[in-house]
Amino acid sequence: MADDLGAEQRRVDADVEQVRARRVRDRDRMDSGAITNPKDLERMQHELASLERRITSLEDDELEVMARLEDAQKDLAAFTEQVASADQRLAALAVARDEKLAEIDTTLAQVAVERAAAAEGLPEDLAALYEKLRAQKAGIGAAALHQRRCTGCQLSIDASELARIKGAATDEVVRCEECSRILVRTAESGL
Repeated sequence: MADDLGAEQRRVDADVEQVRARRVRDRDRMDSGAITNPKDLERMQHELASLERRITSLEDDELEVMARLEDAQKDLAAFTEQVASADQRLAALAVARDEKLAEIDTTLAQVAVERAAAAEGLPEDLAALYEKLRAQKAGIGAAALHQRRCTGCQLSIDASELARIKGAATDEVVRCEECSRILVRTAESGL
């Protein structure tokens, strides 16, 4: 918009200069005595008065355009400052994001090492079942049985199923009836 107003101001400036040049030319013709006919002289005076009104009108237009241009330049400066501020904030957020991603990557690598150590010695069929369930269940193949509730699907286990789980051997793989995840029994299981 500021560019458009700048172009409009240049156009109005050119119009003012053109009318002023014509006024100077006509006044010089009158002053030089080149016009001797009284009727032509009177017409020339009317034309000069008309040119004066036109110059006044164009100068008013020019002032109005200049005011609008000044407002647009202020708005542009404010928007430019907002963009610069947003760019700085974005850069700071990108740095923070990259730091958090690095922390997450470090944590993931540490968890992968711990997971590999914990998975050593597990029967291959149990590890395969866990990986299959993990792929199907959004990355969670096993869930704790906590206070008679499966923490995978968040559903309570009914009394008969709890009795069956309680009676199962400690090394037997027990699964949730609802979500099929492997249930990990702990002291907080409520058995």
